[in-house]
Amino acid sequence: MTDAPQGIHDYIEDARNADVQVSVNGHLCHRNEATVSVFDSGFLFGDGVWEGFRVRAGGVAFLDAHLDRLFAGAKALDMDTKWTRTDIRTQLMDCLKANGMHDGVHVRLMLTRGNKKSPYQAPRFTQSDPTLVIIPEYKIPLDAVRARGARLFTVHVRRTGPAEQDQKLNSHSKLNCILACIQAEKAGYDEALMLDPLGFVATCNSTHFFIVRDGEVWTSPPEYCLGGITRGNILTVCRRAGIPVYEKRFSLVDVYAADEVFLTGTFAGVSPVKEVDGRIIATLDGPLTRRVAALYSELVGENLTAIA
Repeated sequence: MTDAPQGIHDYIEDARNADVQVSVNGHLCHRNEATVSVFDSGFLFGDGVWEGFRVRAGGVAFLDAHLDRLFAGAKALDMDTKWTRTDIRTQLMDCLKANGMHDGVHVRLMLTRGNKKSPYQAPRFTQSDPTLVIIPEYKIPLDAVRARGARLFTVHVRRTGPAEQDQKLNSHSKLNCILACIQAEKAGYDEALMLDPLGFVATCNSTHFFIVRDGEVWTSPPEYCLGGITRGNILTVCRRAGIPVYEKRFSLVDVYAADEVFLTGTFAGVSPVKEVDGRIIATLDGPLTRRVAALYSELVGENLTAIA
């Protein structure tokens, strides 16, 4: 490989981020002064859930779907969230308004179980209310990455199933994804392609994976990947437009012979893939990838909750 790894989460540096205010448990402070305790459950054990939001044209995209996933994850972790949906929505909006943010913004919202009286994993050792942190940043994906296309490397780290750590849980603990990312970057690629326990394609370390074959769009079934908001919306727009789309198991042989390949995620939307394991994909940013991207962009515009 000749190019340094640079994936779809790389972004244009923005000087305005230096003075962004962060919300910590509803209190706004300069990003350099925002802190959580060293006894926080998220810091000690990765015990928490999170969401990423995209802000466009004065609104937050798919806000209710993201909050649904946040609260479902907290319930699965048996976490007392303290805050209602309305509370969290208000804190998010207050943070965006305080920063004067209306477009080209990505938000990371993190909810942990709270502070421990001693660094032990049992929830009964928690002695505070949950910790809620909201970090908004001006972030625009790099056009050069989309134009060049992402390069993926299939790693040995597998996606686990419900019997291990259920991948549908959007938890703070992402160590398997980080290990996959490390292996891909050490090999000189942008992102990792991960397989399920039987060797079928599952997803990437931080995005969802789609291929196009003979006019059909394929993605893996949901058992070994996060229930992605963007992933679900891609399935929706394809079905509405009459594009054949399937959630099915497929192998790397299917990937290498694909007509087009693209990735999806909250931050960058739909992003084309150039190569997988050194195999050049037949068409970079092909007609179906562009059509799906356009349909998705329209759907985002129809699902913006105004910042108020």
